[in-house]
Amino acid sequence: MSEFDLNQIRRLDGGLLLVFRELLRCGRASETARRLGLTPSAVSHALTRLRDLFGDPLFVRRPHGLEPTRRALELGPRIEALIDMAGQALTPHGGFDPARSGRRFNLAAPEFVTALIGGPVIEAMRRQAPGVSYVIGYSAQSPALDALRRGEIDLALGRFANLPPGVTAEPLFTDRYCVVARRDHPTLKGEIDLETYGAVGHVFAHSPSEVGAHTAETTVIETLVAAVPGWLTALNLVAVTDAIATCPESLARRYAERWGLQILKADFELWSFDIQAVRRESADPGVDWFLGLVRAAMA
Repeated sequence: MSEFDLNQIRRLDGGLLLVFRELLRCGRASETARRLGLTPSAVSHALTRLRDLFGDPLFVRRPHGLEPTRRALELGPRIEALIDMAGQALTPHGGFDPARSGRRFNLAAPEFVTALIGGPVIEAMRRQAPGVSYVIGYSAQSPALDALRRGEIDLALGRFANLPPGVTAEPLFTDRYCVVARRDHPTLKGEIDLETYGAVGHVFAHSPSEVGAHTAETTVIETLVAAVPGWLTALNLVAVTDAIATCPESLARRYAERWGLQILKADFELWSFDIQAVRRESADPGVDWFLGLVRAAMA
């Protein structure tokens, strides 16, 4: 470690990290002061030190409050991890105490996985860890793995191949594609053959974060009527039109009753796929705990 690095570390203290985290969360100096039990002037002084330390304005004053700069957004996950590691060091046996933690977990996941786990994870956190929160971003496979290795996210969920060194994966669940239409569709009643599948208009989810829809034929492209960012949007459109969609069966079953959809029995082969959870190989009791919530949500 260089002498410059040591000098920078000497200037950094836990109080500055806590002020940075709260400013990033709420965007207001007065609210940050209230949450941390500080005076507004103490928060202002801490922000001045942070700006000098990182060589960046970090937060720009706007009519709605303090808006983080790009540098502040990049620093957010790393500072969150530093605070959590400090908490682990001060916790007996070096563990993670969810009831006392204020950690914010950062994830990358496809929209449909978020829709499946989001509610159960929030409820579990409300009971076990009221101070913990999470942020999920949609990202394609390669950028998600790069962000994971850089420490910008804690967990990546999705389908991954050719994992880079330094990360490890575990299977979460296996899903398969199915064909959905609105329940009162004028011609489709519970089943569909390949010829009809190729003739009816499709709504297709094309976001890079989504698992691509693979079918026995490529007719879905030939009969495309709409391409949308994610499967939830696709299902919403199918529910009010005569179009169909090919989507993960787990998602279709979750929303079929609510949105008046039918899952059609197909006389042709539809692909199955595995969803994995990928994390860094280094030990992190907090990620262990959060991944447990994800597993329970998928169960």
